[in-house]
Amino acid sequence: MQSFGLAHVEFLAWAALWTVGLSAIAFVGGGLLGFAVALLRVSANPAARLAAIVYIQIVQGTPLLILLFLIYFGVAVIGFTGVPAILAAGAGLTIYASGFLAEIWRGCIQSVPKTQWEAAECLALTRWQRMTRVILPQALRIATPPTVGFLVQIVKNTSLASVVGFVELAQAGKLINNSIFEPFTIFVTVAVFYFALCFPLSTWSRSLERTLNVSRR
Repeated sequence: MQSFGLAHVEFLAWAALWTVGLSAIAFVGGGLLGFAVALLRVSANPAARLAAIVYIQIVQGTPLLILLFLIYFGVAVIGFTGVPAILAAGAGLTIYASGFLAEIWRGCIQSVPKTQWEAAECLALTRWQRMTRVILPQALRIATPPTVGFLVQIVKNTSLASVVGFVELAQAGKLINNSIFEPFTIFVTVAVFYFALCFPLSTWSRSLERTLNVSRR
């Protein structure tokens, strides 16, 4: 029987690149959608705020695994068959990320001191000008550490994409184990790859938090 070797490590390395790619899709797509939801969440329009709240509660209250199943199999129900796994996984993770990023960024926007809002209003700026020129630049500094921290969760949650047939890092480990049956060696290697992806992000998040807190003080 074949033993675990460099060819398997190379296969895992390629799968890690797919994990990074899927994480990027989820972060960029979820960031754009989440930013729009966050703006609706702090909107002056009660209906817009309610719609954003409902969206966030549904996304945060639905397990990612169920969300992936609903997207992958749900599109088949309405007539779309043969959806590529990366599209289904990317859409599911995008929606998942948007629900959490929207709430993170909503909290950061509302954490900007009230005096800043009042000062911007005294300058006779429109609501959009107040938001883009005064509030969002300050909220961005507050939001950077938790946003980077959440990116770690996205990377780890890509492991659930295997349920729709996407071969990412964890699924690649399962495929190798099914052929050579060396689970300890294989999944220790998988864990090392995840650590190599997530540890720098976690360290960066803590560093940003310390740096930006000092800057604010």
